[in-house]
Amino acid sequence: RQYYLRQGPRYGEIAVELIPKDERHRQSHAIALAVRPALAAVARRFGASLQVVEVPPGPPVLAPIVAEIFGPSYAMQRRLALRIRKVFDTTPDIVDTDDSVDARSRRLVIDVERQKASLLGVSQAQITRTLAMALSGFDATYVHIGRERELIPVRLELSPADQARMTRLLALRVRAADGALVPLSELVRVHRSVWDGAIYHKDLMPVTYVMGDMAGPLDSPLYGMFDISARLRRLTVAGQPLEQRFISVPSNPSRFSLKWSGEWQITYETFRDMGIAYSVGLALIYLLIVAQFGSYMVPLIIMAPIPLTIIGVLPGHALLGDQFTATSMIGMIALAGIIVRNSILLVDFIDGAVRAGFPIEEAVVRAGAIRAKPIALTAVAAMLGAMFILPDPIFNGLAVSLLFGIFVSTLLTLIVIPVLYYAYLKRKEARALRARGAGS
Repeated sequence: RQYYLRQGPRYGEIAVELIPKDERHRQSHAIALAVRPALAAVARRFGASLQVVEVPPGPPVLAPIVAEIFGPSYAMQRRLALRIRKVFDTTPDIVDTDDSVDARSRRLVIDVERQKASLLGVSQAQITRTLAMALSGFDATYVHIGRERELIPVRLELSPADQARMTRLLALRVRAADGALVPLSELVRVHRSVWDGAIYHKDLMPVTYVMGDMAGPLDSPLYGMFDISARLRRLTVAGQPLEQRFISVPSNPSRFSLKWSGEWQITYETFRDMGIAYSVGLALIYLLIVAQFGSYMVPLIIMAPIPLTIIGVLPGHALLGDQFTATSMIGMIALAGIIVRNSILLVDFIDGAVRAGFPIEEAVVRAGAIRAKPIALTAVAAMLGAMFILPDPIFNGLAVSLLFGIFVSTLLTLIVIPVLYYAYLKRKEARALRARGAGS
């Protein structure tokens, strides 16, 4: 989750190791959901931002819900990020909210009185070295003690308590040109300022981030993202509605806009690529069946049960209360090959029976009766294999797709394929009779 952005003295991490799974009755995700409210209350008391992250923490994204804010003015982007952060905070079931806007922290700037220092013969480098030695330490010399093989450095630095006191730092003295020791308080001027916040860039454009997570009954970041997106439609910036993009980055850098990222980006790219792979797979299956049967119509009949898998996959996820994930899509791609195999068995048997002299009606009935048992046994074997991965939190979607998809599509294949192929053969026979009658 891009931990390089969370390195610094103001960040901390506490790792909690759970006891083995067989010694507890709750999964790690349920435990994380349970402890989050209590930990968030502690963080609020101290004005801190807290995130409860499971290991492994999921996709390599900054957070499950990320709003990337672009615009012509970075100061305005920061203010807009704080406004959007309030929408995150007030949206139900959105937790672990944070942003990339650094809090205004004070700092003390020491300016050297160059004219006065030059009159006393003190260089700016002397003053800088003295302050660096007091704050960061300086190895003044090295000593060799006893039987030690390595030289031991003698380090000079102020104690942490004195480092925090400006009066103690300014009491340090440097030697002037005439040999006198002059305190730093006579050579420098101290004024208060604030630290400049970090400026983040993405695709060479300045960007600010607002982040969050979803912990409601649906427990899916996409639902929370769309809820926030609907509320942001009423938000205006510089007299214009805030432009929201879900797929591409903003094309107009002179206008304030928001690009949704996080797990949504991973989900979109995953399902897009799998959809392309699914389409390519169907095209290859079609070409292979065309080469096998020498017909352009028969492959369409054989592949007709593929859409029927959806009748089993989607209700199956709803019945078990599971989410449709990337592994569910993998299961649907696998189902295409399994169902086509069953269809080929039926069509090939019908063709063989017709060539053997059986009437079309009898050939179709015999195919359904004889091939039903091996098809059913194969389906049951695949379903039993899928049951072993059903409890797995990652491959659960694959198991649900295989279980319900194979069950429903197998039953429908035994009905749909014989009926469709019977209608195709009867029309083909009728066209052949008409052609012979026209020739005679």
